[in-house]
Amino acid sequence: MSEFHANTAASALVLFSGGQDSATCLAWALERYKRVETVGFDYGQRHAVEMQARLVVRESMSRALPQWAGRMGPDHVVDLTGYGRIAESALTTDRAIEMDARGLPTTFVPGRNLVFLTCAAALADRRGLAVLVGGMCETDFSGYPDCRRATIDAMATALSLGLDRPVVIETPLMALTKAETWALAARIGGQPLVDLILEDSHSCYLGDRTQRHPWGYGCGTCPACELRAAGYQQWVAG
Repeated sequence: MSEFHANTAASALVLFSGGQDSATCLAWALERYKRVETVGFDYGQRHAVEMQARLVVRESMSRALPQWAGRMGPDHVVDLTGYGRIAESALTTDRAIEMDARGLPTTFVPGRNLVFLTCAAALADRRGLAVLVGGMCETDFSGYPDCRRATIDAMATALSLGLDRPVVIETPLMALTKAETWALAARIGGQPLVDLILEDSHSCYLGDRTQRHPWGYGCGTCPACELRAAGYQQWVAG
């Protein structure tokens, strides 16, 4: 029987990879909800360093935002390696990052956010958490159709029907550019949060943490690095 009940409106489960976007979403959730838990997904990603980075970000978040440290609840990890093998992409196998015949980047993992949200909704239902928070963004969505507003809205409807209760999916970055995402982090946590994201979060598709740039660690050439770098440069330029 579900543990969900009506007085959980002040609780949230953040889909948390340890990248810039999910780190910003975690801070956003801590600012708003009295109880916040996180969930990560191991789908055999080549940039598996993010699975370690996410733990560092969580720990650092309590220091960067001490006023909300008491709101941080447990972390959860879901093993989706079997799914990662069938949803073969440049994120899970050794293949070039390029555009495919459909005009989608080969980093697209088919249905990834749909699978993530389904697992997160099941976990939230059992944990009594009212809101799902994800970093999906259709402004800088890198060509991923499962990051679009229409997809997330449809998923919320399907999950609400399937669980027989309202499922709320908050996407605070949906309409923001990467520069605006940096600005949001600065507004929530000031320089301490910005420094945390620069130093501890990981976005690079190739898992490179040997090169430190003004915008953080990464190879500097993959789509994730290029997007993060461009947004940071635009933000600091004002």
